[in-house]
Amino acid sequence: MSEKAAIVADNSNQYVFKVALDATKDEIRTSVEQLFKVTVDDVQTLRVKGKSKRNRFGWSNKPSWKKAYVRLEQGQEIDFASIS
Repeated sequence: MSEKAAIVADNSNQYVFKVALDATKDEIRTSVEQLFKVTVDDVQTLRVKGKSKRNRFGWSNKPSWKKAYVRLEQGQEIDFASIS
């Protein structure tokens, strides 16, 4: 949970998830609805390109990954503290 994700969650009722690279918006929507028992209003996704890093062996690339911004219906929320 980054600082940006916390601000987005407070302001626009969105939650940020790291998802599989081949996950579609419909798959993300159904997964969130089943796992957290909420109604999803909108899903936005983006691919985060892996960075090039230098180490003692030369250059290496961090893997790319996919991020999903999930907006819930008005009045619903996900409480991560109660999930075990």
